[in-house]
Amino acid sequence: MDISVVIPLLNEEESLKELYDWIVKVMQSNHFSYEILFIDDGSNDSSWRIIEELSHQNPNVKGIKFQINFGKSQALNAAFKEANGDVVITMDADLQDNPDEIPELYDLIIKKDYDLISGWKKKRYDSKIRKNIPSKLFNAVARKTSGLHLHDFNCGLKAYKNEVIKNIDVNGEMHRYIPVLAKNAGFSKIDEKVVQHQARKYGTTKFGMDRFINGFLDLITISFLTKYGKRPMHLFGLLGTLMFALGFFASLFIGISKLIMLYNHQPTILVTDNPWFYIALIAMILGSQLFLAGFIGELILRTKRDESRYTIGKKINL
Repeated sequence: MDISVVIPLLNEEESLKELYDWIVKVMQSNHFSYEILFIDDGSNDSSWRIIEELSHQNPNVKGIKFQINFGKSQALNAAFKEANGDVVITMDADLQDNPDEIPELYDLIIKKDYDLISGWKKKRYDSKIRKNIPSKLFNAVARKTSGLHLHDFNCGLKAYKNEVIKNIDVNGEMHRYIPVLAKNAGFSKIDEKVVQHQARKYGTTKFGMDRFINGFLDLITISFLTKYGKRPMHLFGLLGTLMFALGFFASLFIGISKLIMLYNHQPTILVTDNPWFYIALIAMILGSQLFLAGFIGELILRTKRDESRYTIGKKINL
């Protein structure tokens, strides 16, 4: 199969049929073998009914329905497990991503041998205050932190080799950082393509300003995981050892100083009356806790991951 088109959605009943017709037209005109995977992330409108109707019309249409809203990352992760195409295209269901971009994205993966191509909505039709300015700031920080020179990390329109999506785990709200996840998994041929952005035609956006706060928090998380996710002891163990050693030698110095003063019959105070003793004690306790945190982290990495992050209610053609 040439292409899997993955479309996560939440309450997009107005746009689904139009988007489906557009994708099918592109696929047929380019003679692609394809499948379209709709992932209904807990919609409470008629989105799932429309997906069922489309699947009856076209066996290439497949669907996954979550019982409740789990988020875009969980939707993509579920779809990635089912996608069979040599090239996997992700796009949003709100018609802001243009299906006419698919053939060129496919060629970049197949003919140019890229692992991942991320869309760049260079000219946007969003509100500058709500999206454009915060998005530029967010992407600038993401570029600096990740080392990937992409202009639009959060663009929903992306193309992947099938092996890329099978080797990454998209959890939490890490869908914004799939290129970073791919890079960390060893896929280095990552680039971007300017794509056409279209104004939302139906409904309202599902994202508020809180997504930028969450985005920066996720960026901190993935930056930490990039450096220490596979070796937590290298961070926590090192910090714990340094703090414990600092507290131990400080306590030793306090004790030796006390003995010397007693030996020389000089006036002295109880060790427990010395505030530096408690500072040293706290440093030793914190050092021990940090060391144990690193050790527990190493044990967790060696246990089987819990995959039950979402509950699938229904499937179509899978």
